Amino acid sequence: MKTDRARSGSFLEVLGVATRLGLTSFGGPVAHLGYYRDEYVVRRRWLDERTYADLVALCQFLPGPASSQVGMGIGILRAGLPGALAAWVGFTLPSAVAMVAFAYGVAALDPRESGWLHGLKVAAVAVVAQAVWGMARALCPDRERATMAVLAAVVMLVWPVTEAQLAVIVLGGLVGWRIVPPPPDPPRSDVEVGVSRGLGIAALTLFGALLVGIPLLRLLVASPAVALVDAFYRAGSLVFGGGHVVLPLLQAEVVPTGWVSDEQFVAGYGAAQAVPGPLFTFAAYLGARAEGPPGGLAGAALALVAIFLPSFLLVVGALPFWDAFRRRRAFQAALAGVNAAVVGLLLAALYRPVWTSAIEAPQDLGLALVAFALLAFWRTPPWLVVVLCAAGGAVTGGLR
Repeated sequence: MKTDRARSGSFLEVLGVATRLGLTSFGGPVAHLGYYRDEYVVRRRWLDERTYADLVALCQFLPGPASSQVGMGIGILRAGLPGALAAWVGFTLPSAVAMVAFAYGVAALDPRESGWLHGLKVAAVAVVAQAVWGMARALCPDRERATMAVLAAVVMLVWPVTEAQLAVIVLGGLVGWRIVPPPPDPPRSDVEVGVSRGLGIAALTLFGALLVGIPLLRLLVASPAVALVDAFYRAGSLVFGGGHVVLPLLQAEVVPTGWVSDEQFVAGYGAAQAVPGPLFTFAAYLGARAEGPPGGLAGAALALVAIFLPSFLLVVGALPFWDAFRRRRAFQAALAGVNAAVVGLLLAALYRPVWTSAIEAPQDLGLALVAFALLAFWRTPPWLVVVLCAAGGAVTGGLR
């Protein structure tokens, strides 16, 4: 499985690319997958389309923030465990710093609706549209898989809940196993996973031990720090779908306990919409605002690490076994069905919430079309498209 391309990167290389993505990736987890694909697959060719799609499919099966997990997985494939850490730090730190600053009252950028913020939402439309277009051409090459993608999108539009997402992925795999002819020679991955099976088993064991052990420790030790870690570790472990799905879990943990008020919770949620990167960095705001110790920077750091640690352990635990499964012919057929279903999920998300929250007037559609053309035909860097859309939104804001 090891080739000259395998693990040819470094911690600093991954950190630099991930940080740039962390500063420019607006639009939520679906848009993040579009940014990732353009940066890692199209521009830098760190992995091919199939490997990227397989990694996305794997992370859809795991609880936690799927886009952050995909980034961690790419970091592992590029530079081993240090690469996973670099991918997480780079992608997470910019928005975490912004959320902590907001928690301290440094809110120079109004998180409420404004022209430049609306332009960022329009940029997300173009990014997701490009991702759907590119992945559909690669992963739905025949009418059977194209039909599966359309049906998956319809199901998600009619039944937009996390259970439907899981059902669509499972059904996609079952249908693909039955109707998609497996390749005669299932491809072997051309990248080295960088994690041994022993380490993978250890990571999965640690994940389960912490999930059970931290609540028990909370019962035995009256420590605010342990209570904070318990609340955010469980939220990161038990939520499927990531992103906005985690908000009800967090609210149930931090508002009834009196750590933050309803008003503070809603204000932080509003600020989280105005920053790039993963929505899970909302945890940094809540940890910083939490009443009583630890609070402040210590609380922000504890909450942030606790909510992302399950994702890290799950990706490290699953990756060593993923390639062995994906090279089985029957599994390849099932995985082709899962990939088609993922395209359908992206298609549904392109409409809701991405399109419905951004396209409010003809000038919004015009700006989205220009952004799509820049991305798809002129190969303009996504960060520059984001900046142009923000400026365009500020200019056209008064026309809506």
